[in-house]
Amino acid sequence: MKIKELGLEEKIDFKNTLTNRDNADFHYTTTGRTTVPCLYIDDSPMFESNDINIWLQQNAKKIKG
Repeated sequence: MKIKELGLEEKIDFKNTLTNRDNADFHYTTTGRTTVPCLYIDDSPMFESNDINIWLQQNAKKIKG
């Protein structure tokens, strides 16, 4: 997983939509989708795994946790 590879586990807040109904409801209400993975960047969702990986790689040093 790119997050682990980049050492970002402690900086990224994971929300499980399968085990937590509140997370699922928020995700669906916000995006109209149930699709995961999804990375929220400044409250904007990014869905495609490849796009997420590229973004993480390019921005890892800027991510604050």
